[in-house]
Amino acid sequence: MVKVFLVEDEAIIRHGIRDNIDWASHGFEFAGEAGDGEYAYPLILKAQPDILVTDIKMPFMDGLSLSRIVREEFPKTKILIISGYDDFEYAKQAIKIGVAEYLLKPVSSAVLLEHLSEIAEKVRDEREDLALKKVYYQEMQENEELIKMKFLGELISGKLSLADAM
Repeated sequence: MVKVFLVEDEAIIRHGIRDNIDWASHGFEFAGEAGDGEYAYPLILKAQPDILVTDIKMPFMDGLSLSRIVREEFPKTKILIISGYDDFEYAKQAIKIGVAEYLLKPVSSAVLLEHLSEIAEKVRDEREDLALKKVYYQEMQENEELIKMKFLGELISGKLSLADAM
């Protein structure tokens, strides 16, 4: 399951997104929600979501500030910004932060789900890559130990001369 956390200051929109998507049937776990970035941050630290969906303009802490902080704390967390502002400056800042998507409001559940699914696929691919790297690293360590044991065994048994070992 890919964990999604939602930050949106407009309660109607937040509840609409939360309640109109069948999260589990699409491979998501709805990990939590908040009405602003300041309230969201400690919840995000606890939930450690794979995807953060955040509004850009909110009271107390806006979505860009929250995105910067989350990016520092959890660099693998993907960020999807939803905004009612078609302002190139916001988009530029979002790109600098490294957000995965920037969608303009109003956004339907279907469109949001489509983008979330694309991002989730990237999350799953990264997880798979990480798992393969762990297996590869473990196998390399095991092979290194076997090579050392074989070397020492040949050296002790006399199959390998000291001169050859050097």
